[in-house]
Amino acid sequence: MDNKSYYTDKRRKRIKLIFNPISGVSNVTTMQLTDVVRELENWKFVPDVCILDRQCDLTKVVNDTLAKGIHLFAACGGDGTVSSVSKAIAGKRATLGIIPKGTQNNVALSLGIPKDMSASVAILRTGRRIKTDMGMVTCGTANTPFVEICSAGLMSALFPSGDDIQHGHLDRIGDFLATLATCAPSKIKMLLDNQQEIITTGHVVLISNMPYIGRHYQVGAEGAYQDGLLDILLFANLSKVGLLGCAFKEGTKIQDLEDPRIQRFRVRKAEIDTNPDMEIMADGSALGKGAIHVEVKHHSLAVMVQKSDRKVPAEPNGAAI
Repeated sequence: MDNKSYYTDKRRKRIKLIFNPISGVSNVTTMQLTDVVRELENWKFVPDVCILDRQCDLTKVVNDTLAKGIHLFAACGGDGTVSSVSKAIAGKRATLGIIPKGTQNNVALSLGIPKDMSASVAILRTGRRIKTDMGMVTCGTANTPFVEICSAGLMSALFPSGDDIQHGHLDRIGDFLATLATCAPSKIKMLLDNQQEIITTGHVVLISNMPYIGRHYQVGAEGAYQDGLLDILLFANLSKVGLLGCAFKEGTKIQDLEDPRIQRFRVRKAEIDTNPDMEIMADGSALGKGAIHVEVKHHSLAVMVQKSDRKVPAEPNGAAI
């Protein structure tokens, strides 16, 4: 007896489906939304659908949904959608499910959630609920949680035009090249876990909560999202061409890059200051410029993942690797 026929005898369960119609390379059709809803119904879910748009107040959507007694939220979209829903439900009596349909889907990849829609929906019934970490970045007076990555420097400055190009807006190539040409390196000062001080010059600092970022660039160990640490990548004295070579080489592992100009640290918290001030982003959202404080929020998000016997790696001290 397969899983689908088994669940036809189970009690129906309500779920909040948060659907982003513009995730991925091309716009998603109404038929694709219908397919997701039908698959949820096959698994005895009763979906309450929310279509994301610019006016959508996710905090209100989440609070109203919880008031109805619905505690499972399915984010159907890319990493931006997953991040937005995660921030809205973190710390609440709610669980995140992921139905990936974005361009990179790094969060889903990190968590072992397949891109196949039917398989990812099945996990919402047959998987297990785990607690994952989130990051928190303070820039100015604003505290912003992030699921995947926080970045300072060139990658933050290039993201808006680069993301548009990735989604087919080729008219933004000029803006991308202009930013690349004019962005200067900064003096970077980092204080890691209030102990280790790093001072250097460079274009980029990346702070990752998930093992995979960018074009499936692996910066952390499998299961790093549960280890109570953030992975920091410092690109010191590396040319902009060299940086882009790393950024656009799909499937790179940090362990394979034997370059002394790329340093990796694992920390619980860090203070990062730059001069001139670098642009800061967290999960694709611009936060402005200036000094930042980042820290990990251990086991702050509940997520549905596949059943597995994989063990969480031990927690090492924050140090260069």
